[in-house]
Order: sequence, then structure tokens, then C-alpha cells
Amino acid sequence: MGFIFSKSMSDTLKSQQELALVNSRLQLERQILMQNQMRERQMAMQIAWTREFLKYFGLFFGLTAVGLTTGAMKKKKPGLLLPIVPLSFILAYQYDMGYGTLLQRMKGLSNMRPVGHHAACQGIFCGP
Repeated sequence: MGFIFSKSMSDTLKSQQELALVNSRLQLERQILMQNQMRERQMAMQIAWTREFLKYFGLFFGLTAVGLTTGAMKKKKPGLLLPIVPLSFILAYQYDMGYGTLLQRMKGLSNMRPVGHHAACQGIFCGP
């Protein structure tokens, strides 16, 4: 009689363990999906912020370029045009971030780099 009781208990225990395993797998899959959704939302928010920033910075850059060009022509000092160079790099970076493929390129580069090892290391100076 004890054998029958223990056999039904072990069957019940096995079925509960299988059910717990299935539930834990489902929960893990749902967590991974939720993390991916959150990552996508964060990237979309970053792109939207960059595009909004680009509107204001583009206006600032345009006014600055016109003002500096006018000042350089009136005063005959071409050195007044120098601030346009770094501002144009910032504008190009923001444009690439908002409307280009910068995020995809960054994501691709981060997937190529081995984990725990700096990309510039060649093993000579970095150690094992």
C-alpha cells in the first residue's frame, strides 16, 4: 500500500516539475520579449530626441553660419569662419544619428567586438 501511495506521489511530483519547467521557460521568453520591446522603445525615443534636437541645432547653425559669414565679409577677417567647422561636424553627426544609419552601424560594431577584450588590443600590450 505504501508503494502505490509513493508511486502516485512521484507521478504527481514529476508532473508538477514539468509544469514548473514549462512555466519558467514561458516566463523567460516573455521577459526576453519585454526587454527587446523596451530596447526598441529606448532606441525610438533616442532617435526622436535626436531629430528634435537637430531642428533647433540646425536653426542655430544656419543663423550662426550666416552671421559669421556676414561678419567675415564686412570685417575682411576669414578667421571668423573657423567656428563653422566644428559646428558642421556636430550637425553632420546629429543628422546621421537622426536620419542616417549611425545606430545600426554602432549596433553592428558592438556585436562584432569580443566580450571582455578591448577592440584595439592585439594581445601584445594588453596581456591575455
